[in-house]
Amino acid sequence: MAERVAVESELKSLADKLERLLAANARLNEENRSLRHAQEQLALERAALLAKNEQARGRVEAMIGRLRALEQQG
Repeated sequence: MAERVAVESELKSLADKLERLLAANARLNEENRSLRHAQEQLALERAALLAKNEQARGRVEAMIGRLRALEQQG
């Protein structure tokens, strides 16, 4: 009888641990999903900023070219 109680107690303990592990796994999966989404958003934002930077660089280079042309005329 004592062995049966000990086995049932051990099974209950294992079941509790399993439930905690499953809950932790679910939390980590959700956190991972959230972090992947944030990473995607940051990559998109970075790409947009790089494109804006290139556009600005092009405009500045064009202005410099126009200023040099004006300098040579004057």
